[in-house]
Amino acid sequence: MENHDNIRPGEVQSPPENYLVWAILCTFLCCLPLGIFSIIKSTEVNKKWQQGDYAGAQQSSADAKKYATWGAIAGVVVNVIVIILYFTIFAAAMASNASGYSGY
Repeated sequence: MENHDNIRPGEVQSPPENYLVWAILCTFLCCLPLGIFSIIKSTEVNKKWQQGDYAGAQQSSADAKKYATWGAIAGVVVNVIVIILYFTIFAAAMASNASGYSGY
């Protein structure tokens, strides 16, 4: 990522990465709330850049990346917990069926 701290008006620079694709993927595949925050921040990047708020654009870019990363991590953690619970419950059900206990 480029450093835009010393940009003066009229200088041609590219805006920081907006991470919109990552935000959308995070929203649909991992964690809806953090994905939505990431989408909001990613859409602010180009708007702030065009208004001349270069520091604000950089901050929105960093926030979009942060929320998408947190959402991906949260999605992975939740999915691992669900898989562990699924196999634990499945193993317990198989053990109870193997012991001949019918529950009645």
